[in-house]
Amino acid sequence: MGKLKTKKGVAKRFRLTKKRKIKYDPCSKSHLLSSKARVRLRRLKRAKTVHDRKNAKYLKRMLPYG
Repeated sequence: MGKLKTKKGVAKRFRLTKKRKIKYDPCSKSHLLSSKARVRLRRLKRAKTVHDRKNAKYLKRMLPYG
């Protein structure tokens, strides 16, 4: 069987943790920051995980080698 191809756009945006959860950095933190609350900006610093099972399954198929 041949190699599976990784979707490069997905590989740049998502990573897998040791327990195979999908981790990503949220958007909206590059410009127009003065209008956003400090609490919101602090929350945006933290990485988030994908909780929706359907989306997680779809993303894992695009990242065959994690």
